[in-house]
Parts: sequence; structure tokens; C-alpha cells
Amino acid sequence: MREPVDLRRQRILAAVRARGTARVRDLAEELQVSVVTVRRDVEELTREGRLRRGHGVVRSTVPAEEEPAGGGAAAGDRVAVVVPVRHSYLNETLHGARTVLEEAGLRLALHLAPQASGAERPLVERALAEGADGLLIAPRWRGRAEEEADHEWLAALAVPTVLMERRPWRGSALHALDSVCSDHWYGAHLAVEHLVGLGHRRIVFATRHDSPTARSLRAAFTEIAGAHPLVERWAWTLIAPEAGADGPYTADETAELPALMRKVGATAMVLHGDVDALMVVQRLAEEAIRVPEDCSVVAYDDVVAGLGSPPLTAVSPPKTEVGRMAAELLLQRLTEATGARPGRRVELLPRLRVRGSTAGPAE
Repeated sequence: MREPVDLRRQRILAAVRARGTARVRDLAEELQVSVVTVRRDVEELTREGRLRRGHGVVRSTVPAEEEPAGGGAAAGDRVAVVVPVRHSYLNETLHGARTVLEEAGLRLALHLAPQASGAERPLVERALAEGADGLLIAPRWRGRAEEEADHEWLAALAVPTVLMERRPWRGSALHALDSVCSDHWYGAHLAVEHLVGLGHRRIVFATRHDSPTARSLRAAFTEIAGAHPLVERWAWTLIAPEAGADGPYTADETAELPALMRKVGATAMVLHGDVDALMVVQRLAEEAIRVPEDCSVVAYDDVVAGLGSPPLTAVSPPKTEVGRMAAELLLQRLTEATGARPGRRVELLPRLRVRGSTAGPAE
């Protein structure tokens, strides 16, 4: 005999109020009905003001002090997000995370870490003291030593935590921590294959070296260009003198880009990140090196690359989707029993946006 609609909806209300938050899929399994049926019930209960809908979850509208105590694992009201100050790359990531969290009815508390070693830890401790139930974090990590210093305390946090756009190195204390990041090796591969496909055989790579992304890119370019059968000669250098703080570097690794370009005989460059890439293009113009006629340029990040003159071809990491996926992983952790799933490391693939700064080499 089919259960009356009113009774089923009362059971949904009771289940959600007991936990604070519940996933639609879990409710359907418990009530042994379809997800479509639960969604229809939830929509009606939401219209009546008895529930709040979120991103795949349902929240009770009963104030916390009126809800039964001792419920199972439930998403709280606040998620702390800790990112470096003055880091435009992460703006889109923040937007993606915010959209998911707000749809789930969670409050986002943003904390900006200043440009100083160890700046994230006191911000995280303050956020937890203020009642944060989960954490999304993108530490600055300008070097290996800074990263190592954060491993133990981050791994020991008592709330669900997801790293955004950071990949813990193998065997570290953070190896099993949930993380979502762009596959920067694949982004480097896209850039090299695009240039080689246009006929370029000599390429200069210039990156910063004071971030995890910059270090990943340097390693990727070294591996890809070094093994590519069609790349005849290549070199890597710092894109700006202040971009590396962990030297020493060789003369070529701190060379001015126009000079290194001439030394290598390069007809193309891959530059990280956008603002520095735009500055390099201006510097090339001052030395009468035309883009793309004399030198093709691919930028990496695609935050403002399309605003250049010419607009720069760019590798575009999935910044918004990184934030969205990180928030979704965190929501899952907040609504399931502790240890219910193994740690998850998600990598998302960048895309190449071809614009006016790349062309075949001049004959």
C-alpha cells in the first residue's frame, strides 16, 4: 500500500530536523521512494516555508536551539574560506565556491591571508573558534619549506577541509586530504602542442617560481619540451626578477626575455601569468619584436590575457569549476559520517583559448 503524501512529508521533515541538513538522495533511500518524489515533496515543503533547499541538500528552517540534540553528522551554518590577499587568479574560484555554498544555505566567511609565511594558520584557528564547520583553503606556499610547515596542523584539523588549487606532494601528511586543482601538466601540454603544431621548434618558457602553480609549470615544461621530438631547443627563465625567492639561479634563468629569445633563436614563448605576460609583450614591442609576426606568445592563467593588444592566446585553467567542485566535496563531507569515504584528489583539465598572439613562424 502506498504511503500517504502527508505522512511521507512528515517523515522528511523529521529526518531533516534531526540532522539539520540532509541530502535528497539519502532521503530517497531511507524513505524507499524515488529522488524525483522527494524533490517534489521538498519543493512543496519549501513553498510552505518548512524547509530550505540547497545544492542537492535540504536544510531545516527550525532554529538550532529548537532542533533535537544528538543528531548525526550535519552541515553547519558557516564555512571558512582562506585564500591569499591580492590573488586575482582565485577570484573566479571563490565565485564558484560561493555559488555552491549559498545554494546549500551555508554562510561563507572569507579570510584573506597577508603576504607572510605562516599567515594562514592564525586565520584558520580564528575561523574555527568563531564556529566554522568546514574549511576551503588555498595556502600561498611560495616554497617547499613553507608548505612543509603547514602539513601537520592542516592534517590535524578537526573539521572537514578541502584544498583548492593545491596538490599535496606524495607521502606528505596531507596526501589523503581532499583536494581539487587544475591539471597544470595538461595545460603546459596544450601550450606546447599548439605552438609545435604551428611550426615552432624553439621555445622560451618564463614563469614565476613563488607559487605551487609556477613550480608545477616549470616541472611540466621541462618534462614536455625535453622529451618532445619536434622541439629543437628550449630554455626556462624567471618571468620577472622578483618572481623567484628560492635561488640561486643561473644566468639564463634570470636573463631578460628578449636577450634569451635571441640566444635560443626562439620564435615562441609561453608566459605565466597574464599580467607579467602583458608586460613582456610591451617590452618586446619596445625592442621592435612584433607579436605574433616575430614571436608567438601563449599566456597561462587567462584572467586578463584577452584584454591585451593583441589579445593573448592563453591556457585557461577551470578556475570557477575548481571552486565549485571543492565546495561540493566539502558539502559531502559535512553531510556524511566521519570516515565514510576515502580522501579524494580531483584534477580538472584546462582549456586553450586561441586568440591573436600566435601564428606560424616567419620564414
